[in-house]
Amino acid sequence: MDNIAATECLTLDFGPFETVHRWQRMPECCEFVGARRSKHTVVAYKDAIYVFGGDNGKQMLNDLLRFDVKEKAWVRAFATGTPPAPRYHHSAVINGSSMFVFGGYTGDIHSNSNLTNKNDLFEYRFPNGQWTEWKFFGKTPVARSAHGAAVYDNKLWIFAGYDGNARLNDMWTISLLPGDPKVWEKVVQSGDCPPTCCNFPVAVARESMFVFSGQSGAKITNSLFQFHFRERRWTRISTEHILRGAPPPPARRYGHTMVSFDRHLYVFGGTADSTLPNDLHCYDLDTQTWHIVSPSSDSEIPSGRLFHAAAVIGDAMFIFGGTVDNNVRSGETYRFQFSSYPKCTLHDDFGRLLNSRQFCDVEFIVGEDDTKIPAHIAMVAARSKFLRQRIRQAKEKRQEHLEEVYGGEEIPVKDLPILEVKLKDAVPEAFDMVLNYIYTDRIDPTKKIEDPFSNRIVLLMMDVYRLAVQFNMKRLEQLCVHYLEATINHANVLEALHNAAMLKLYFIKELCLSFVVKDSNYNQIVMSQEFESLDQPLMVEVIRRKQMPQAKNFFKQYDLGTDMGTTLEQDMEAFLKGIGQEFCDITLLLDGVPIPSHKAVLAARCSYFEGLFRSFMPESNTVNIQIGEMIPSSESFGSLLRYIYYADVSMPPEDSLYLFTVPVFYGFTNNRLQAFCKQNLEMNVTFENVIQILEAADRMQAVDIKKYALNLIVHHIGKELCRVNFTLIGRTILFVGDCYLDQATPLTSCFVDAQQQTLNMAKTPTSNDTQKQRPLGAKRSLSAQRCSDRQGTLRRTLYALPDLGIRKLFL
Repeated sequence: MDNIAATECLTLDFGPFETVHRWQRMPECCEFVGARRSKHTVVAYKDAIYVFGGDNGKQMLNDLLRFDVKEKAWVRAFATGTPPAPRYHHSAVINGSSMFVFGGYTGDIHSNSNLTNKNDLFEYRFPNGQWTEWKFFGKTPVARSAHGAAVYDNKLWIFAGYDGNARLNDMWTISLLPGDPKVWEKVVQSGDCPPTCCNFPVAVARESMFVFSGQSGAKITNSLFQFHFRERRWTRISTEHILRGAPPPPARRYGHTMVSFDRHLYVFGGTADSTLPNDLHCYDLDTQTWHIVSPSSDSEIPSGRLFHAAAVIGDAMFIFGGTVDNNVRSGETYRFQFSSYPKCTLHDDFGRLLNSRQFCDVEFIVGEDDTKIPAHIAMVAARSKFLRQRIRQAKEKRQEHLEEVYGGEEIPVKDLPILEVKLKDAVPEAFDMVLNYIYTDRIDPTKKIEDPFSNRIVLLMMDVYRLAVQFNMKRLEQLCVHYLEATINHANVLEALHNAAMLKLYFIKELCLSFVVKDSNYNQIVMSQEFESLDQPLMVEVIRRKQMPQAKNFFKQYDLGTDMGTTLEQDMEAFLKGIGQEFCDITLLLDGVPIPSHKAVLAARCSYFEGLFRSFMPESNTVNIQIGEMIPSSESFGSLLRYIYYADVSMPPEDSLYLFTVPVFYGFTNNRLQAFCKQNLEMNVTFENVIQILEAADRMQAVDIKKYALNLIVHHIGKELCRVNFTLIGRTILFVGDCYLDQATPLTSCFVDAQQQTLNMAKTPTSNDTQKQRPLGAKRSLSAQRCSDRQGTLRRTLYALPDLGIRKLFL
């Protein structure tokens, strides 16, 4: 793909933009428009959010409010017909051009009379503002409040709630299409259904409805459940068995909100164990991980609250109202700006490299049976100091052997025998899992054994723990400890104790002993048949530990220290910046400058390099770097390597312009880098970096951003000329004018505004001073003759402007 074709897709929108992950306070709803409230509903329709019902602390409400997100104004929505009775803890959803309100709690809370749950359904048509109550045939759902409601396949789905006496977990559905029978259907649910619950949110994404936490009495959890509409089947999304060091899910809570956007679910607010947190939690549906979203530095973060409501318009979430501290109702409105980037594929890419076993340059000889497990030196050396040293030793041993056989003759790299590293005391299955962690930062033991609580998997994880300690992989060590703490139970603890004692894993041994001597566990365990066959020294130790509870408990004092270990990204960053130099096996040539690198990493991340190394590997072991016909600047190529090695997307805007087409040319898994480059260009081109951007745009022939840069220079020419080193001004003006000439744009307007300011500047730099300056951005590929021709053209143009005094400074 040539530069012109590649940059044709570079269509930019230069704002104004909202900062991603920014909380912004919107105008509050005035009391004369609508009361402050909680337990209401919010839905989004076109460019507005609609608030219905709730309570203001004294009475239930049934007004309908409208907030225009463009005008940022609150009004009472136009309505005709009979609206639903005042209520709270109802549900509201959108289908087509109508809002549907179901159920809720009605009555007079001030006098505590006529309080009852409802199962009625009202439709509000946005085009004409008409309220209509639906009439049904046949069975109807039991009246309820604090339930969940969703729309899928033009049907309303009602789940769980509270009927006045008990929490529910039944489900009903009804078609919302005009002309369809108004008949409720009770849904037969299958799978791992959530417990009876109320005051929980639901969100629809990927043909499914998601339910997170809620009030379930003693059974309240922080589990995330997924209902598959087509199969009518529930699954509990379980990730406890996966070792990856990901942040835990949000604490159990109720009265919170959850919305879906892109590939994420966002949870905000609610009450969690008597607190009102205001963190925004995000669940990635692809990676099945939770994390807390860090708000932008200029955010106006809402306080913690419960029984508020939220809706999504475009790429932003709006929350309104709720109960804040001291049971006070709120009338506040906040906007949160989502981000929408393709997922990071770093872990997946390295995982595919391991599974493919392509380009392996080391074999680990593992266990008593000398099981051969191939791997990649770069990945292993990056993650473990212990294995890095073993690789060095193996290289030295191989070199000694080659010198004995071939003398001083140099052996081509491609003819070298594969490196062998022996690990006699490792269990092959456990080492294989450690390798998986090295490449992906995660382990899923259930891929080897389905039951995560079986004796075999506990023993296997103890072997993994032993290797983590031996390889000095602190983070993996901690993950193993957390896993064993969660999976050791009555059925497997004695075998785990025996194995820990045999392998001299003293911490795991103490963990098992502490579990056995607990009052709730002791009698059941010592009366079991397995205890009768326990080794006598261990049996004695268990009994003594129980009889002497005041004895020193090693388990409680065990401390993993301040070293929490490193992530895959951190290790790969250190490897690129220095540690990996001695393990380089390929040279990248950038405009004649050699850059040592690693085949395995490049092949894992880029299909271009994978194909090159597999089928067209140069004899010289050197690869020339170009992006199409363009040679990137050294700075931008450094940004590219940071992205390839550890998924870093931070870079100056001029680098983003060079790298915009890289994902297509080099064949990345997705266009994540391109998305960040585009955003970086749209949001960060300023008069302070516009010259570098203009040079890069001119070289890339990116017409869109070139025009933008030139227009920016026109509006800030005075600032630009004051800012630039005076010895560079001549070159800057030549270049800017040259670009204008290329576009057949009048040059005069670029300089008129700054004429007087420039005439007051210091003297003109000498030609020698100008020639000594290094080019900004990338080296230009134009010949010296072509540069001279372009500058000559500009000089002739400047001479044609006799009344522009500025020309005298540069000619």
